[in-house]
Order: sequence, then structure tokens, then C-alpha cells
Amino acid sequence: MGKKQEALITVNEAVKKILGSVSRLGPETVPLLEANGRILFEDIVSDVNIPPFDNSAMDGFAVRYEDTIGATSSAPVSLRIEGEVQAGGALPQMTVAENRAVRIMTGAPIPAGANAVIPVEMIEEDPGGGTISVSRVMKRNENVRFSGEDIKQDQVVLAQGKKLQSADIGLLAALNRSTVKVFRKPRVGIITTGDELVELGEDLVPGKIRNSNAYALCVEVAKYNGIPVYLGIAKDTVENIRSMFAGAMEYDVVISTGGVSMGKYDFVKDVISDLGVTILIEKLKMKPGKPMTFGTRNRTLFFGLPGNPVSSLVSFMEFVRPALLLMSGAKDIRKPELYALLDNAIHKIPGRKEYIRGIFYSKSGEPHVTTTGPQGSGLLRSMSMANCLIVMPEESEGCRAGDRVIIQLIHHEEIE
Repeated sequence: MGKKQEALITVNEAVKKILGSVSRLGPETVPLLEANGRILFEDIVSDVNIPPFDNSAMDGFAVRYEDTIGATSSAPVSLRIEGEVQAGGALPQMTVAENRAVRIMTGAPIPAGANAVIPVEMIEEDPGGGTISVSRVMKRNENVRFSGEDIKQDQVVLAQGKKLQSADIGLLAALNRSTVKVFRKPRVGIITTGDELVELGEDLVPGKIRNSNAYALCVEVAKYNGIPVYLGIAKDTVENIRSMFAGAMEYDVVISTGGVSMGKYDFVKDVISDLGVTILIEKLKMKPGKPMTFGTRNRTLFFGLPGNPVSSLVSFMEFVRPALLLMSGAKDIRKPELYALLDNAIHKIPGRKEYIRGIFYSKSGEPHVTTTGPQGSGLLRSMSMANCLIVMPEESEGCRAGDRVIIQLIHHEEIE
């Protein structure tokens, strides 16, 4: 008796089912220098003003702006130098009096009475060091940085769900945070299936192929906030598949490749069902990637991706990627999309959403895209050449050269 034919669902329906099954993971505290790219678990509220005191934005002289009124290049104003304020020193005790100037360094506290800083390159200093000549009128508070100008005490400076970047790490350091609470990364067990696969370094005898899927998927998992754990190759026997998949169910996510279609030795769906996985998706109106299985067991997500390398990667991008981002706390999980002018015609049969490997570039300021050539799902090099996917809707019958099409950027690093 043959295997039953499963109902096909759309890509949008599949994404909705998958994301509806995702639970965000709990928090963990990590050292600040290990927090880059992580997602904040909580709001960061400042307990101080930054800067903590009014200070100079320039090396120059702290003055009263009123004393520069009327100054011109032909009739400069002369101010007497009285004192100096260095960056990092104690708060100044002097007061800047009328027609006086205090030498000041960048970042040094503004002395009382001063309300402007004249940059050193804008004055002429008397060789004897006693006075300066000012040849233009200063504005009130010019070149003065005020306490709390950047951050005010009790202000939320970083919101939960923010993906931390280098400037955020610097900001946390400015707030004296040596550690930060972030969402835990999902641990992802990766299994490839098939008697035809051999590992790196093994002899490639006739009938065998290298196991490329595991390495590509490990990189993708790490790119999108997961911790990849490669568990090896499962042979095409029920016993071996059961043994490997039973051990994998301790992970937050399990990804396998191959063994989910209609072939005689495609045992994966039967085995995971026996292991308690509730299967929610079995086949998609999608090309490449039609035979994609998704299910859950408690809080563990299972993705059975196709065995062909391009199908595997495209399925990961459309389904696994947003799930990993959501689990690890990201708020914006959308894949960047834009319109581009198509250089060459694409022929398509309506009924499935298709993802065509493409090369996106700019020509005369206009976004263009061309296909990478033949689109077979086993042509991994075509995926290596691509920097985008041309998205063709289910109902589309193809596009002509010059048509405007939707593309999804592959290598764009999203800011969630």
C-alpha cells in the first residue's frame, strides 16, 4: 500500500502555523563583550545623566557669550585669560567673570559663569599668554554639552527586543553594565539523512555524495541566533533514524534534511510521529521546497527539510529563520524585500510560490536583478552565486524582461 498524499498548503499558511507554535525562550546573563548580536530581555533604564556634568565640546576658552557681542575681524574683542580647566580633573571652583576667559579642554567641566566655548583655532592668543582676541560673536551655549544631553536619569535607553550592536555595547559600558540580560539562544540539533552521504575526509566512492547540507545549515543557524549542534548522518533504516531522532528531542529545535518525501526509504515522518511529534505541515505549494515537514513535541520544534541542498537552504530561510529569531527574542523577523527590474524572462506554471536564485545590482541608480541561470534544486553553486531570491507568487505565470519583481535579500544583515 503506497503512502497517502498529503494536502498542500501555501507558504503564508505555513509561516503562520510555524510562528504560532513558537515560544520565546527565557533569559540568561552574559558578559558585555559577549552580548553583540544578542537580543535584550529587559528594558535598560539609566540611573545617571550622560554626560554627568556640563562640559566643553572643544579645546578652547570658556567665556560669557555676552562679552563677545560686537566682535568682528576688524575690531576683535580682547579677553583676559584667568585659569585653566583640564578634562578628568576636579570640578572647577572658579567663576568666569566679565571680560575673562578660562582655558578649557574637550570634555572638561564648564566653570560657573561661562555659557560658551570659543574653539582655540578661532582666537588669537597674546604671545605673553595673558589675553585672547575674539573676532566673531559667540552664540549662547555654543560648544557646550549639557548634563543629560545624551541620556537622562530614569530614561529607557534600550528597549526589550533590541538586537545589540557595537554602539549599544558602548552605551551599556557608559552605564557601567559589565553584564546584560538577553534572551537565551535556541539549541538546534541538526541531522542529515541518507545512505548516499559521506562525511568530509571519507572516500567518495561511486554512488556517494558529500554531506554539504549540515555545514550550510550550521552556519545559517548561528547567523540567526541559534546554537548549532551537528548530530551526524542518519542511515536509511527505521532503527537508525529512530535512535538519532530520539536523542535529538532534548533540543529546542531539531532540523533534519532528507527522508520526508514519498520515497520507499523516506521514514522520517513516521518515526517522528512515533516519537510524539505532532505534525502540522507536510507539503507546501512552493518551489523549491515542496516536501517540507514541520511539527512540535512540547516546546521542541521539528523541521524536516528537503534533501536537495538548494531546497534545504530556501526552506530554512523562509521557515526556520523567522522561528529562530522569534524564539531568541527578536521583534522584527521580516526578511528584507524590495522591487527590482528583471533582466531576463522567467517562465512559470501557476500553482506554487517559486523562489528563483538571483543577482541583485544597481544600474543608473535603479535596482536590477538577473537570474543565476539553471534553477535545479541540486545546483548549490547557483545558491552561492545568488545574493537574492526572486519571489514569484502562486498565481504568477512568469515575468518578462523589464517587469518589476519582488526580491528577497539573502546576505543583508537584518537589524531586529
